[in-house]
Amino acid sequence: MTIAQAITELTQVLGDRLTTSKSDLDLHGQSEAYFPPTPPDAVAYPRSTEEVSQIMRICSAHDCPVVAWGTGTSLEGHALAINGGICVDFTKMDKILRVSPEDMDCTVQPGVTREALNTDLRATGLFFPVDPGANASLGGMTSTRASGTTAVRYGTMRDNVMGLEVVLADGRVIRTGTRARKSSSGYDLTALFTGAEGTLGLITEITLRLRGQPEAISAAVCAFDSTEDAVNAVITTIQMGIPMARIEFLDKASAAVCKAQSGIELAEAPHLLVEFHGSETSTAEDATRFGEVAEEFGGTDFRWSSKPEERSALWEMRHRAYWSTLAAHPGCTGVTTDACVPISQLARAIEDARKLIDDSPVPGYILGHVGDGNYHSLLIIDPNKPEDKAAAKALAKRMSEQALELQGTITGEHGIGMGKLPLMAEQHGDAWSVMGDLKRTLDPQNILNPGKVVQQNG
Repeated sequence: MTIAQAITELTQVLGDRLTTSKSDLDLHGQSEAYFPPTPPDAVAYPRSTEEVSQIMRICSAHDCPVVAWGTGTSLEGHALAINGGICVDFTKMDKILRVSPEDMDCTVQPGVTREALNTDLRATGLFFPVDPGANASLGGMTSTRASGTTAVRYGTMRDNVMGLEVVLADGRVIRTGTRARKSSSGYDLTALFTGAEGTLGLITEITLRLRGQPEAISAAVCAFDSTEDAVNAVITTIQMGIPMARIEFLDKASAAVCKAQSGIELAEAPHLLVEFHGSETSTAEDATRFGEVAEEFGGTDFRWSSKPEERSALWEMRHRAYWSTLAAHPGCTGVTTDACVPISQLARAIEDARKLIDDSPVPGYILGHVGDGNYHSLLIIDPNKPEDKAAAKALAKRMSEQALELQGTITGEHGIGMGKLPLMAEQHGDAWSVMGDLKRTLDPQNILNPGKVVQQNG
């Protein structure tokens, strides 16, 4: 491995868009989570697919690790250069290349953020629905198979990515998928690279499915006496076919923190936050029907609104729950889980997780996208106390194991990175080694985001 030689050659290609300044390295060595800083040896800022291809050819020739970077909002250390090497920052590849309103699709470069895309789409009557909360890059969202609050209606990135342009480890450029709505032509390589976390190739273009902007939107919030009551209200709402665009859960502790930080009035009790998309009439009817279901399960303090400012405040509170919780514990950081189980097992999973937290030495909060069985636990640790981190990691591991026991998964949306790597064998068994075989075929030198998703020597 000759990283220094790779940097010299990359400088000849990129000029001052290949930097080794300490500030840049430090910025790209940070994450949103508890992992220690791991700065790369250099940061590259390509502007085209051809430049990304040149980067990969040079790095392949010198066995130099390469890690892709979007906006750095991932929670499992996905974009950390744990083996050093080159961090490829896609923020300068931020063009919306094509929008086809009649076909309801578009093609973008990976550095485009979801908010920037939706701003550009306003005049078309279309929008891109996947909303993970953070203003993440669409390349990062594709690489982690992101989802979020709207997945219950619109699906995840898996359901909304139609095709990709990808640069492989040896510099080859391939295209996967087409703009057709279906195909039976060969292996589904689009699905393979969507969620591969940059371990199989670098995504340089993404073709996305778009949706029609709803005529009207209404949102509702409701408190419950117990988690079981709240989850049973969700299950009944789904079974009745009430079309929810979002349905989110806050446990008692999360509701208290969100109330304190946002100023929105919430009882200190489990809550459901719901949103409906449709016409003026249908959204009002949906909200009313949901209110009736909630009342059956003891729901109280039911409030709904179609006013944009009130809806925005509600979802801003939900999206900021992670940072609000950390703000309530100055100087602390968090260890997160994002297990997902069959919805029939959700109440049990959350109650089991709550009991584990209550019996542990670290405080924790539970919230999540309950419409698709996905729940998050945020465990608070003092970074200066190794015993806190050890306790939280052990707790998170046990929660993931409980999800597997309920025929769920260790991660519903955050991905694997290196944080959940030790649990992959437990979930996948021999299938994990098949993933390793794919990695070795496409990246035999193990230079693409090494140490993430799969285990591979070299």
